[in-house]
Amino acid sequence: MDLLKLFNALPGAAAQGLIWGLMAIGVYITYRILDVADLTVDGSMATGGAIAAVLIMSGCNVWLAILVAFIVGMAAGLVTGLFHTFMGIPAILSGILTQLGLYSINLRIMGGKANVAVNPNKYTLLVSLRNVRSLTLGNPIFVLILFTAALILTLYWFFGTELGCSLRATGANQRMARAQGINTSRNVLLGLMLSNGLVALSGALLAQYQGFADVNSGRGAIVIGLAAVIIGEVFFGKVFINFGLKLTAVSIGAIVYYLVIQVVLWLGLNANDLKLLTALVVSIFLAVPFWRGKLAGKRTGKGENHA
Repeated sequence: MDLLKLFNALPGAAAQGLIWGLMAIGVYITYRILDVADLTVDGSMATGGAIAAVLIMSGCNVWLAILVAFIVGMAAGLVTGLFHTFMGIPAILSGILTQLGLYSINLRIMGGKANVAVNPNKYTLLVSLRNVRSLTLGNPIFVLILFTAALILTLYWFFGTELGCSLRATGANQRMARAQGINTSRNVLLGLMLSNGLVALSGALLAQYQGFADVNSGRGAIVIGLAAVIIGEVFFGKVFINFGLKLTAVSIGAIVYYLVIQVVLWLGLNANDLKLLTALVVSIFLAVPFWRGKLAGKRTGKGENHA
């Protein structure tokens, strides 16, 4: 096995991990903070990429394209939120309905094409795969680290405000939050909008990094997002107590996930088995907290019996 081949692939895996880490932070907001199962992300990820690619190709500034992708992602989250809060549809079904509709919308955005290319030779991009091994400020790893740090600091500030605290209270206990006069329906809407905005932003960066946007680019995104959240919690849950550090752990979890995938591919796994590997990895990491709890319970029980 060629170690050099693995080392050459690791920077690309780290860059991808950072991009998907932004998406995973969005998943963290719904999964951990709001306690809502949202499957919209599989559609809003592709929406962000489609919007950014089409706007950049039409001459739009790259930063404006990313901002518009974020806003459109928030709109997708708003639709899911309205399905759930206004129409009374369960959250998981609301996400599926929005995701299903987004597939057709994404095709419309890309002019009926399933794939559109954004050539870095023709357009100015924020991140690009071709620079991943260059020791310059244009290296996507450096750019994405700064981007992630700025995002985490912004979210840390937001969730420390009165509105952010009420959003966290909604996820912790909706009945108690309502008793305190908090509009929980509004907060669920806001959380879903913020989450899918971040997911679409991640999709916009991924399209630039890969050099193309694809209508299927978000397929399985929720699984990768959950993997990053769980890996971050398993490795850093007892160390990273601060909210900002928890978000950092999620981003690191995404990087670890992509590095593991790269190592497994290097060891000879068939690329067609990646989805199966992802499912197994997520299953194992989801089971770790349960196994830890059972072991801790057994130890406590032994201690009590001994006493």
